[in-house]
Amino acid sequence: MFAPDVVIIGAGAAGMLCAVTAAERGRRVLLVDHANKAGKKILMSGGGRCNFTNMYAEPANFTSTNPHFCKSALARYTPWDFIALVSKHEVPYHEKKLGQLFCDNKSKDIQRLLLAECEQAGVELHLDTSVHRIEKAAAGYELATDLGPVAASSLVIATGGLSIPTLGATGFGYEVARQFGHNVLPTRAGLVPFTLSGRLKELCTELSGTSADCVARCNGESFRENLLFTHRGLSGPAILQISSFWRPGDVVEINLLPDRDALEWLQAEQAARPNSDLKTVLSEVFTKKLAALLAEHWFASKPMKQYTPAQLREIADRLGGWQLVPAGTEGYRTAEVTLGGVDTREVSSKTMESLKSPGLYFIGEVLDVQGHLGGFNFQWAWASGHAAAQVV
Repeated sequence: MFAPDVVIIGAGAAGMLCAVTAAERGRRVLLVDHANKAGKKILMSGGGRCNFTNMYAEPANFTSTNPHFCKSALARYTPWDFIALVSKHEVPYHEKKLGQLFCDNKSKDIQRLLLAECEQAGVELHLDTSVHRIEKAAAGYELATDLGPVAASSLVIATGGLSIPTLGATGFGYEVARQFGHNVLPTRAGLVPFTLSGRLKELCTELSGTSADCVARCNGESFRENLLFTHRGLSGPAILQISSFWRPGDVVEINLLPDRDALEWLQAEQAARPNSDLKTVLSEVFTKKLAALLAEHWFASKPMKQYTPAQLREIADRLGGWQLVPAGTEGYRTAEVTLGGVDTREVSSKTMESLKSPGLYFIGEVLDVQGHLGGFNFQWAWASGHAAAQVV
């Protein structure tokens, strides 16, 4: 029988950081994952360059039913702590924008860094290893695994959420939580593209690949970033961000002219260039393709002098406050995170330990904590993994 001090299920970002930190404390750590590679989500993140943290990460960048839960862990393991680890391994990186840190080369640099740390700390890592059963024992937990029976005083669940099932995501962590008496809050896809239908979808299909700066709003939240038109609807950072606050049937409002008052600008253009076509005027701020299609689909493009004040106001309202109701989202298939999860009101915010079953810990995406787009979810993985590792 394997008898480590700590078993961690899930060799992703949170699981590996937790394993390294616990092993450095002198704990005997067994890290298992049913996948054939450690850190699969790390490898595909950030377009293959891994947006591994955000320099400006703070609790306001995270959502949860229990909003104060993330504060302790984030305060005790900051972006600079992980940056120090990146620098130790001489991984070149850069700030893309808004504090988002990316590898200069490949995401594999972060995966290799964590695997090297695991090896150096003496973590025993087993991939292609499933856990079939978990039972509470007098001195901790007993597991039936592909390795045979395993017993440990501490058990850490780092299995993530349901996002991107092709990488091996399952609901295993939620099943374990329920088994030991935890409430699991309803889950849904977050940081995910919207799908549209009807004429809106036709417009998006024609504009597929075109992007534009915007402010997206829904349910009192707003984000300024680019949107991207796709064959199925809308994507891009602004849309991914706002999707986490959208529910089916909700209206999403998009300001396509975030740097100006749309009506004042159109009135000034009408006075200065009365004979210019609307699509020509719009091409000053949008790509020619986007300007032409918006003008034709929405406004029947014609010379500016031919628009009445009421028509000009209608155009301004549409450009500054385009309202749409998405048909849905692309779901877990492309979602970057899973919203909901293990109820954090039943977990210690200091140690990530279950308040229902001593010696059981939950870290990373399996918990009801989700970061905004831009490296925040990785920072939660590092911070929550580090918090649990101090006590397992």
